[in-house]
Amino acid sequence: MTEKKQTVGRREFLKLALGGGAAVASLKIAKNASASKPVGSSPHKWAMVIDQGKCIGCEYCTNACRAHNDIAPDISWNRVIVSSEVNGEKIYVARPCMQCEHAPCVDVCPVKASYYRSDGIVMMDYDRCIGCRYCEVACPYNARAFNWEKYTGDNPMVPEWGEPEVERRPRGVVEKCSFCYQRVDRGLALGLTPGLDPEATPACVGACPVGGRVFGDLNDPESQVSQILKTRVTHRLREDLGTGPRVYYICPENSDSLEA
Repeated sequence: MTEKKQTVGRREFLKLALGGGAAVASLKIAKNASASKPVGSSPHKWAMVIDQGKCIGCEYCTNACRAHNDIAPDISWNRVIVSSEVNGEKIYVARPCMQCEHAPCVDVCPVKASYYRSDGIVMMDYDRCIGCRYCEVACPYNARAFNWEKYTGDNPMVPEWGEPEVERRPRGVVEKCSFCYQRVDRGLALGLTPGLDPEATPACVGACPVGGRVFGDLNDPESQVSQILKTRVTHRLREDLGTGPRVYYICPENSDSLEA
C-alpha cells in the first residue's frame, strides 16, 4: 500500500509553527517587524465623521455592514455601544476600524498581512494572514475579530440590508472594516464621488436613517468631511496614543441635532 503524502500550505505551516516551539522565534519576528509602506500614491485620503448627537443606536449601520461585506453573525466590523447616559438618554459610540495613519496593527504584523493603501485605508491580505492575532491584540480600538470557523450558512442580513460585495474570509484569519473599499474603488472607476454618491460610499453611511455618518476625502477642501473638520468641534478616540485615526466624532453637545 502506497503511503499518502500530505502537503502543508504556507499558512498552515506557519500556524503550526506558532503553536509549537517556533512561537518564540515568531515573537522575535513581530518585535522586529517593520510596517508595510503604501505602494504608489493616491490623490485621496478617506475619512469618516460620526455625529454622536444624532446616533440613536439602531444598528442599521451594523446590519448594512454585515450584508455588504458578508460577515458571520458572531463577528462585527462595526460595533455600536452605549458610552454614557445624559439626562436619561443613552449616548452611543459607533466604532468601525479607525483607519489609523500610524496603525499598531500594521506595525506588529510579522508577515505584512496588514498594510496601508495609498489612500490611507488599512487593509488585510487574507492570503498572507497566518492567524497569529498580534494585530488583534495591538489594536487599541477592538476593531478586529478572529474568524474561528468557516462561515458557510446563509447571511440573515441578506437581502434586506444589501447584497454581498466581497468574498467571505477563510477560517483562521483576522478580519475587519475596510471603509467598504470595494464600493469606493468601483465608484471612482465609474466617475462617482465617494461621500456624495451612495453607490460609491461605505454601506454604513448610506444605511444611517438619521444622517449620523459622513464620508469623504480629506484632500478635497470642499468635501463635506473637510468642511465639518474646519467648522465643527470634533475629537478622535485615544488621540493620546498617536495612532492618527481617520474616524472623527462630534460630541452630543456640539451636534447640530441640538439645534433642531
